[in-house]
Amino acid sequence: MELTTGAILRRITHTELSCAAHKLATVILDAIAWKDGYNGLPHGTAAFTLGDLADRMTVSRQHLHALLAELAASGLRLLRQRGKGRFAPWLFRFGCCDQPDADGEVSTTADTTPYIRDSNKNVFSGTIVVDREEPEKAARWLALIGKAKTALPCRAADSRHIWERFREFNRGRGHDAVPARYLLGFMRKWRGGDVSGSDPSLASGKPITRQADKLQRLMAPAPFINRYFHESDLKRKLGVDRYEKRVEDLRSRFGCSVFQAQLAVHGMAVAEGVIQR
Repeated sequence: MELTTGAILRRITHTELSCAAHKLATVILDAIAWKDGYNGLPHGTAAFTLGDLADRMTVSRQHLHALLAELAASGLRLLRQRGKGRFAPWLFRFGCCDQPDADGEVSTTADTTPYIRDSNKNVFSGTIVVDREEPEKAARWLALIGKAKTALPCRAADSRHIWERFREFNRGRGHDAVPARYLLGFMRKWRGGDVSGSDPSLASGKPITRQADKLQRLMAPAPFINRYFHESDLKRKLGVDRYEKRVEDLRSRFGCSVFQAQLAVHGMAVAEGVIQR
């Protein structure tokens, strides 16, 4: 997508967001540096302290983190990183600008769709609540699955079957809600009748082992949507070496993947009060 005020604003207005998240996105857009080095910032970057951003939004820090997580999980793909220095502000960038796509093509009339072409990445937006079966929302996901699966490995599977396997896959990992784009990723990695693609116990219906149950309990409190932010925070608080050692220890202990071990480390940190969910 072209990095311009108009292009980003169009993406913001066409992304499914809460009113507060929409306002936050426009506040960040208003502070973006359009020339490299302007205010000492890289091109396309805005800088705020979290306190300043919370004051501008008139929300609590906790609510601000929830809004940042919503923008990160949305099609805007908001990225943030801490600047150098103890009192340095956070740097924000809209990740949707990093990959050129066809969504920047705008129609010339007001009575037609604003995008000439669409993509699966664009339509799989929002959040899926795994344990809430709402007929209207389920119908929307089933329609998207049916449209997207024609070019994916799961093309021969029934849309309802894919939807139920996706929910079962995430329930088995203790996820209450996940970004909608994960459904597309799940379909791309489809392996026939295998529910999880990597966990034979879920696919075969075998009872979960005590070790696996304990691992899931450790993972359950972990922040999922904004896990990259918390990974950075934990590395800063614990040190990179200690963080990596904890991950490796859990991998050896449970025989799990790096991703599962990281979620377990984050879940333990939430339980200990080191980070907040």
